[in-house]
Amino acid sequence: MTPLPEALLADLAAAAVAEGLADAVYTRLDSPIGRLLVVSGPAGICRIGFEDESDDAQLAEVAARLGPRVVASDAELAAVRDALGEYFEGGSRDGLAALDVDLALVASPFRRTVLETLRASVAPGATTSYGSLGARAGHPRAARAVGTAMARNPVPIVVPCHRVLPGSGGVGSYAGGPARKRALLQLEGHLVTSAGVLARP
Repeated sequence: MTPLPEALLADLAAAAVAEGLADAVYTRLDSPIGRLLVVSGPAGICRIGFEDESDDAQLAEVAARLGPRVVASDAELAAVRDALGEYFEGGSRDGLAALDVDLALVASPFRRTVLETLRASVAPGATTSYGSLGARAGHPRAARAVGTAMARNPVPIVVPCHRVLPGSGGVGSYAGGPARKRALLQLEGHLVTSAGVLARP
């Protein structure tokens, strides 16, 4: 079977979105930390996945929660692509902050509260600890549970779990791997030593 032309697929995706026939739209984006899968539902971005995660598994997760009509379209997510592109190029980070986020894939109310608190209170260039973030979210003794919420964050980068660090020092773990976490922190102006200790220049 001959594959359909890209332009036709883009037109079909745009028509599906315009007619309300798409439950979610996705795009793939090259970045300095590898290819990203970005998925948006009607309420905003709901999933950003790294290239070592299965696209099929991520899209199936989205389909199970938002509905099965998940279509690919670079054009429909142009604003998201532009905002992420500016961020990775070291330009304005206002575009990321302006993006709508949908935490529909987060079932736990606690985790949702922690992620919402993180996005609202830890700006680019700033960091916080798991314990401090828990306190900001109203759970001062929940550092370990905050760590789990960070590990299961479905919208990394835009909901910046890379800015949350162990109180004991170092960079800690990251769902995308510690190298990606270090790269994102360096992009935001942090110095990362060989011991993994962070400092601002």
